[in-house]
Amino acid sequence: MKYQSYYYCIANHYLSINFECSQKNSPQLIPSYLPFQCPKPPADQPLLLELYVNDELKAAKKEEKELIRNFETGNGDTIVEKLKRGGYQYIIKNTNKRDCCLLQTDKQFYRFDCALNGHYNMRRYGINNAIMMAFAYAASKYNTLLIHASLVRQNGYGYAFTAKSGTGKSTQVSMWLRYLKGCDLMNDDNPAIRIIDDEVFIYGTPWSGKTPCYRNIKAKLGAITQIDRALTNSVERLSPINAFAILLTSCSGMRWDKDVNNNVCNTVTRIIELTPIYTLHCLPNREAAEICNHAIARK
Repeated sequence: MKYQSYYYCIANHYLSINFECSQKNSPQLIPSYLPFQCPKPPADQPLLLELYVNDELKAAKKEEKELIRNFETGNGDTIVEKLKRGGYQYIIKNTNKRDCCLLQTDKQFYRFDCALNGHYNMRRYGINNAIMMAFAYAASKYNTLLIHASLVRQNGYGYAFTAKSGTGKSTQVSMWLRYLKGCDLMNDDNPAIRIIDDEVFIYGTPWSGKTPCYRNIKAKLGAITQIDRALTNSVERLSPINAFAILLTSCSGMRWDKDVNNNVCNTVTRIIELTPIYTLHCLPNREAAEICNHAIARK
């Protein structure tokens, strides 16, 4: 099988996406990755992962796998199966319950193989989710997390806002952008956090939800703030225990895989040691942004 290889750098991790020679599968399926495309990295910059797109890939037989769980992603369902040879198999479905992608991993979360199915939008949905999952699992070994958050930058620091969908994290960021000086949007759904030499950085990624904000940029992480709707505006700095619970539930991971889960928990613990975590009790108004900014912004 002949493949065309493309290279990308996300959160300073290099990955290769390898497409079979096909009219249906190409980088046109992942336009949000274009700002992250790069030349083949030098030999002293190892790849985080390799993903191969090949529609001839076959699903593991019943006797070769064990069902782990079926989880809802907000945009569809994903079936998780453990392969007896090691690694996992995922079946990624869209909101119409149609199979969009078959994804298989090795034990080390380095080699990923996927087969796409359906029309253009189904394939685009399938491969985008496959790469995001592959990145989250592979990068967990290197003090790197994907966090479900909206991310704003001010004066060289990134401020991540987390909340359940529809609670108001994007609204709070929009208030910062509208009313506070020196702010710009870095990502609106899934930025990456990485610890390097005991410094915590946060990065734009190709995954930004409904807002097309695909920026290959980074900043020092200033704070992480949970949004809590309230009748008055106030900011509360969280204890390490409460911060751990909030941050862990906001991160992409695999609770059913011991190694990945341990990696995520260790990185979350270190982030809390190095970064303040807050809850913003707020209304969706200008005053909330100003009070929050005064409390959490790095001077």
